[in-house]
Amino acid sequence: MTQPLEVIVAVRRACREADGHDPLDEAATLRLKHHGLADVAHWVADGDGFALIRDAQLDLAVAPDARSHGIGGRLAEAALSTVGSVTAWSHGDHPAAARLAERHGLIRARALWVMRRPSSAPLPELVLPPGLSIRGYRDADADQVIAVNAAAFAAHPEQGGMDAANLAQRMAETWFDPAGLLVAEDDEGSLLGFHWTKRHDERLGEVYVVGISPAAQGRGLGRLLTLAGLHHLVAAGVDEVLLYVESDNLPAVHVYSGLGFDHAPADTHVQYRR
Repeated sequence: MTQPLEVIVAVRRACREADGHDPLDEAATLRLKHHGLADVAHWVADGDGFALIRDAQLDLAVAPDARSHGIGGRLAEAALSTVGSVTAWSHGDHPAAARLAERHGLIRARALWVMRRPSSAPLPELVLPPGLSIRGYRDADADQVIAVNAAAFAAHPEQGGMDAANLAQRMAETWFDPAGLLVAEDDEGSLLGFHWTKRHDERLGEVYVVGISPAAQGRGLGRLLTLAGLHHLVAAGVDEVLLYVESDNLPAVHVYSGLGFDHAPADTHVQYRR
């Protein structure tokens, strides 16, 4: 008998190959990797699909060659009957997800844009103001990175909860490079912000997280750190850099657009909520 985790792995692989994205986000991926299905309600449809409920969030996926046979509907019915308030992401804004959401009383709550930039486009020169330096991460920076992250993302439902254990989990991933976690500090050694870059493979890089201390906002640090990270990724040889940004975060979208990032309407992830 196929085990649930084996089904999840196989369906995820098939979805990535067919859709170009993973049906599980990073938080779900790390949880499965480190804790398996402990404290995660789960349903599987033979080898064709799965549904997970974790912390009032639904993750559901159906293998591409098994779609249009009602499997997603049956999984959603089983999972959503066990919870009241719930959120669910549609990675890629799939029409079938919109239909399932409407059927079960979930409304469209957030839109997350993917913006992309070719490395062949020229970058502005990085010019730092007096009293500011940008360097790679050191182990002694951990507490300050966590504190700045918590303050910068206090209202963010995913990123804001990063603690020491979660930071360590991310740094244990094969893609982690301390030189790619750029921190900005003043002359007194206070960490004002950071830009955590990520290399998915030799071709693709990511503006993973840019966090600015609220006390240092309004000084253009977000743009400077983003630009520093782009120079780092381009020097590493990636062909393209992507990032994720809330569609209604107009200041951030403005900064990223000014640095050459574009958004295609199909490159959108949608969160539904009940």
